[in-house]
Amino acid sequence: NTYYLFLGKSTPYSTGTSGGTDAAPPTPSDSPADEFYIWDDMLAAKKIGTTDITYAIPRRNWTNSIIYDQYEDNINSSNTASSGATNLYSSSFYFMTSDYRVYKVIDNNNGVAYSGIEPTSTSTSTITLGGYVLKYMYSLTSTEIEKYLTTDFMPVSTDSTVSAAAVDGSIESLVITGGTGYTDGTFYAAIYGDGTNQGTATGAIVRITIASGAIQGFGVTAGTDTTIHAAGAAYTYGTVNLGTGYTFSDTSLSSASSVGSGSGGVVSVQAGPKGGHGDNAITELGGHYVMMNTTLTQAEGDDFTTKNDFRRVGLVIDPYNYGTTTIASASTRRQTASLKLTSTSGTFDPDEKISQTTTGAIGKVVEWDAVNNILYYQQERFGDYGTSSVGAFIAFSGANAVTGATSNASGTPDASADAAITLAGGGSITFTNGYANPELDPDSGNIIYVENRKPISRASDQTEDIKLVVEF
Repeated sequence: NTYYLFLGKSTPYSTGTSGGTDAAPPTPSDSPADEFYIWDDMLAAKKIGTTDITYAIPRRNWTNSIIYDQYEDNINSSNTASSGATNLYSSSFYFMTSDYRVYKVIDNNNGVAYSGIEPTSTSTSTITLGGYVLKYMYSLTSTEIEKYLTTDFMPVSTDSTVSAAAVDGSIESLVITGGTGYTDGTFYAAIYGDGTNQGTATGAIVRITIASGAIQGFGVTAGTDTTIHAAGAAYTYGTVNLGTGYTFSDTSLSSASSVGSGSGGVVSVQAGPKGGHGDNAITELGGHYVMMNTTLTQAEGDDFTTKNDFRRVGLVIDPYNYGTTTIASASTRRQTASLKLTSTSGTFDPDEKISQTTTGAIGKVVEWDAVNNILYYQQERFGDYGTSSVGAFIAFSGANAVTGATSNASGTPDASADAAITLAGGGSITFTNGYANPELDPDSGNIIYVENRKPISRASDQTEDIKLVVEF
């Protein structure tokens, strides 16, 4: 697919046309009619390159002394996260540090606030810090920071070193319910389930630490925490049985050793994501967003006006070149119609109504190029914007005079203008009998995103850095 970012709507919002006001822009409606109107006032479009697109996730900054959620494989309305989130991807189970390293929270110490220094490790193994068990996922590059990092979103990518170290179906986290009345000591238990050699000494094994009659919380410190002794592989689920004959005093699981007659204790195995933790940061962290970054530099080869403002930003997929069914591929496309005038007098004003004698055609001025006598205009499907008093749409045509309603400027389309005119920025427009069409075929392609904004003025020395986030 070919994606174009477009700007539109140089005329003010109003109740009788688009609805809303410039101070309170209307909310776009998802309707076929709206898409037609959007094409009417489209000003120009710029192709979005493959290097200008990335996956993104909501930005969550590391801060000491706050509670983060932890990764769990079954967060839902009956098993909410510490924050109350009812699904993993709306929970705060990852964060980004001040040096742009991103970590997944494997364990949050039973919902206690993080208490410690900011992590810096890039080890492919889990680490313990601030009372939490963490998994380093990836770091933002300088390019990602500059192009995509915003106050609300951050780019997400997979670290190839971390991915290479991931083991599909390995067990890297547990959720512990401590219980009471158990025998203090260290015990080993096989993880049953569907993993390789499950339930045996050559499959996944947990090391259970019991102190003061309670199973200790999950961590990575043997002798203090309940830990993963052997992570195993190929598990999509797992269970740990604390009953007699299922716990042992040795790693070979040959010497049975009972944890006693306590109650309430549970060692819940958390199945990792497909591929293992760190295999694919995009899917693991919920990269359901696509961020696009486009820079509009001044007039962009004369296709983007710098003499008028805009109120709309959007995305269109696979639009056609004008009058064809060929998908556009040029880096920029002008979307205003143009008249090469002769016998001109006065200066046309931006946004004023223009009308043509004989035909009765009506439009709105986008820009007047007094050097080349080119009038850029649009015809929207509203009365006095592009349609007559009876609602008829009439195209400008012939060598009939065009007059501005407020400026009283006038000119006649130059019937002898049948050549390319070089513009101030080096671009050109080719006229036929004084007329030039837009460069994209109206109503072609598929508009997938529209945002109405308050007016944004443009200038000949201005650059806009536009970031769009689309959720899929």
